[in-house]
Amino acid sequence: MQDEIKNLIKDALKNLDIEVNDIVVEHPEDFKNGDYSTNVALAIAKSVERNPKELAEKIVAEIIRLNVDKNIEKVEIAGAGFINFYLSRKFFSRSVEEILNKAENFGKNDALKGKKIMVEYTDPNPFKPFHIGHLMSNAIGESISRLVEFSGAETKRANYQGDLGLHIAKAIYGLLKNKILQSKEGTHNLQASNIGRAYVHGAEAYEIDEKAKKEIDEINKKIYARSDEKINEIYEWGFKVTMEAFEDLYKILGTKFDLYFLESEMTDIGRDIINDNLGKEIGHEYGKKIFEESDGAIVFKADKYDPKLHTRVFITSQGLPTYETKELGLTVEKFKTYPDMHLSIMITANEQMDYMRVVVKAISLIYPEYGDRMKHITHGMMRLATGKMGSRKGNVIAGETLLNDVRDSILEKMTDRNFSSLEQEKIASDVGVSAIKYSILKQGIGGDIIYDFEKSISFEGDSGPYLQYSYARANSVLEKAQKENILPDPHAFPSETFEVEKLLYKFGEVVLRSTSEYEPHYIANYLIEVARAYNSFYGNTMIVDKEDKTSSYKIALTYAFSFIMKNGLYLLGIEAPKKM
Repeated sequence: MQDEIKNLIKDALKNLDIEVNDIVVEHPEDFKNGDYSTNVALAIAKSVERNPKELAEKIVAEIIRLNVDKNIEKVEIAGAGFINFYLSRKFFSRSVEEILNKAENFGKNDALKGKKIMVEYTDPNPFKPFHIGHLMSNAIGESISRLVEFSGAETKRANYQGDLGLHIAKAIYGLLKNKILQSKEGTHNLQASNIGRAYVHGAEAYEIDEKAKKEIDEINKKIYARSDEKINEIYEWGFKVTMEAFEDLYKILGTKFDLYFLESEMTDIGRDIINDNLGKEIGHEYGKKIFEESDGAIVFKADKYDPKLHTRVFITSQGLPTYETKELGLTVEKFKTYPDMHLSIMITANEQMDYMRVVVKAISLIYPEYGDRMKHITHGMMRLATGKMGSRKGNVIAGETLLNDVRDSILEKMTDRNFSSLEQEKIASDVGVSAIKYSILKQGIGGDIIYDFEKSISFEGDSGPYLQYSYARANSVLEKAQKENILPDPHAFPSETFEVEKLLYKFGEVVLRSTSEYEPHYIANYLIEVARAYNSFYGNTMIVDKEDKTSSYKIALTYAFSFIMKNGLYLLGIEAPKKM
């Protein structure tokens, strides 16, 4: 409808011999000011030497003449020249009918049809705990993956694992010092938890004990060289069980990765690229070397190409590749693994922003064809009452612990529900995931999040469980209607228009905006608004009533709401339980 109104305005202006390319049409905050509004008369009045209000009057007269399908009931001028559009009763009933016809396909679009997109996210390191920062990356990455798929893209989900590095040496040091933690008894989740405890011990020892530091550095060399049979054995076991534990979490979170990249395999690829471009002159106006030697190290002086960037070390003076080198190799390997990829999206924490900008600049110089096909999306930190969480010293909230705590709190709320124990576990798990994911996705990606445990699990207000409960409520209404044999009829509408109707049709617009800006919070905020409107409708209206000729329309409206909620929750990576 937004595009239809823009075209009406363009045609009206054309009839007035005015050509305008950029027309802004928005939703007013208050329905009293219409369903759409434009400031086009104010925006162009000066350039066409007209009075804004008089110009607005002429535009409105043309729009009314051109409005042949009667989707617009009324057009009014407000203030100094704003034009407000009020949609017709017929339009809202039509939109309900369209939602019913398209059902789970409503809101899908072809904006990215034919595009191949890879989204890399989560990226936990084997031998380290899966912490709440990984939950953030997973929630954001999964939602963005679903958004681009919903908009027509072929999508690959990728995960990058740090299978080499000092963190592994710290974990193995902890395991060697405490053989109980090496036990292969119990589930792989228990074994992975023990490895996490060993890592915490090793990380602490590395900071405070010089002897331990030397031992860990020696273990690290042996891991790279694969020269110690015992360490190799611990490594193989530890890698396997932590990766299996991660897979269990992905299943709970609703993510299935298509591709896994290992840091160990990216190292040589990145090193070869650097060697091929060491001291090499750029073949255009820069006339500067890409990688250079500096004090025994190999560096990239990015500030030569962009004063906002800085110099980064890619190979240390000891000949060791840095994260930058591995990211270089990873990016090239992604394009090789997924031929003809249009866009490679990476989801990381904000703290990786600066060095990734340098890596992207280096890649764009070596491989100009990749320059505009990489997008780095960064998120803030999740904070609890104790402040910032980090795994270096072990002061970390494990993702699994948080998920379990939230699930258990929800199970306590379900004691009076008539569900089997298996049903209760499934619903509590789904609601727990929604509590955490919604808390992450309800605000813009870049900011830090203060996670409020009690608010996140509330069935009232601004929460994931509230959205799920609203969906379940609608389904209970539909079950009741089926028992009463009242079928949905989008044509049996009453004279009044309900607030929820004025929101449902906007879903497609919100999806487009969320996708184009890579911002799931537009979906989250929209769903809360729709859920509140439906719950108000539910509280003030007798929906299932055989004596009411418009009851079948109210049932149609409830079906439309349930489809929008299910689609929207899906895009947030949240399950939509029919019963709660």
